[in-house]
Amino acid sequence: MARGDVILRFDEVTFGYTLNRELLDEASFSVRDGMKVTIVWQNGAGKSTIFKMITKELTPKNGKIHVTQGAHIAIAKQTMPRDDAELTVAEYFRKYSRSDAHNIDRDIRDILEVVNLLPTPPKDSDLTKEQVFTSFLERKIHSFSWGQQARLLLASALIQHPDILLLDEPTNNLDTDGIWNLTQFLVEYDKTVIVISHDANFLNAFTDGILYLDIFTKKVEQFLGNYHDAVEQIERKIEAQNRENARLEKEIMANKEQANVFAHKWGKLRSVAKKMVERAEELESMKGSVRREDKMIRSFTIPNQENIGGQILTLSQVKIIRNHAPEMKDVEISLGKNRHLLLSGPNGIGKSTLLKSIAEGTLEGMHIGEGVKIGYYRQDFTTLNFDQTAYESLMESADMDVKEQDLRSLAAGFLITGEVMKTRIGDMSEGQKWLLMFCKLVLEKPGLLLLDEPTNHINFRHLPIIAEALDQYEGTMVLVSHLDEFVWQVHIDEYLELE
Repeated sequence: MARGDVILRFDEVTFGYTLNRELLDEASFSVRDGMKVTIVWQNGAGKSTIFKMITKELTPKNGKIHVTQGAHIAIAKQTMPRDDAELTVAEYFRKYSRSDAHNIDRDIRDILEVVNLLPTPPKDSDLTKEQVFTSFLERKIHSFSWGQQARLLLASALIQHPDILLLDEPTNNLDTDGIWNLTQFLVEYDKTVIVISHDANFLNAFTDGILYLDIFTKKVEQFLGNYHDAVEQIERKIEAQNRENARLEKEIMANKEQANVFAHKWGKLRSVAKKMVERAEELESMKGSVRREDKMIRSFTIPNQENIGGQILTLSQVKIIRNHAPEMKDVEISLGKNRHLLLSGPNGIGKSTLLKSIAEGTLEGMHIGEGVKIGYYRQDFTTLNFDQTAYESLMESADMDVKEQDLRSLAAGFLITGEVMKTRIGDMSEGQKWLLMFCKLVLEKPGLLLLDEPTNHINFRHLPIIAEALDQYEGTMVLVSHLDEFVWQVHIDEYLELE
């Protein structure tokens, strides 16, 4: 295959999970060999579904998907398969790598560096880099934190050096260095990359094409250039369509007004009036539908639990993971109402584990005020019951006296309406689960809010709204977030650096 030839093509593909509810309707687009393409915009529009059709996990209802014969496809999975969790790091990469035995260790080093997971000797240690690396290769996958496993999933796709690389929100679990390393890898990668991402700065660095999935038309539009280029092209199309619609509307009104005058006359004027009405109808059909952009969530507040006071959360020690072993660290943390703590540290040091132990009340040296209700956002959504519908989950979090109309109005502010309310949580997209989690927190009115990477799976256009809600939260909050520009918008009173 010559560089620049079409390597992937969708021809009038139609797909939907349920009858008469299509995600794609005769969608067509093509991707050339070596292109770096990003799928962006509307939540629930079927972005991840496209990946599943490319990998043949799903089959379209109608239309054809053409992939160049012999092209190798790799995708970074979102969760670690159970069988893979029992493998050592060496076994895991040998399972996915296409390198020969002679080069495998070198390739593992290179890819671990890309995802910022390459181990280094501890300070004041006599261990060599080679000894540390060998020990790392012998570790079981399940011994890594959730965030580290997500990096390993990304690395398992990158190490295959596929002809088509599929990445679904790859920056979610990367710190600043990790995002920079991945960006450089993608800039230099000479094969086809298709990325789902809401991180504008990340995708602007390497993207040369945009696929826009319109949730209303069920079509795919293709734009050349990066995200900002696509936005400008869309805005120009909207402005041009608005001008044309205004011109047509003016002509329609003139025809209708004249037709109304002639309709009350006799003879030929009545036939002229009929023709004017027909002309008005013809012009109406010529009006183009103006793009309806991805809806924004409404501004919201998370109410603080009433009738509690004093010290809400105190910590005298925390458990961290250092050199792959647990270690207790003495701290002095005392948080009352309207006090926000930022918890930071490198991946694998135990941030998520610490939040979980606070939520479950299993952390030694911890005290939570009597009667304090905890609101807990987990980045893996395991606090949700995947067998419930969105409606059932919200009802579970709501007070007994909440009216049905008020519940649905609140949910609508988080874009949870109609069919989404009836959808089983396990069948919802990651973005929809994220919206559901925040809607539940509003209903729960917690006194202690624990947030583990709340910006993962989020449309970046919603970030200011979420930041404002957390900034104004008057309860006690512990936040873990790798996104500096998000944290800067939230008032933080205390910092705990686990490293």
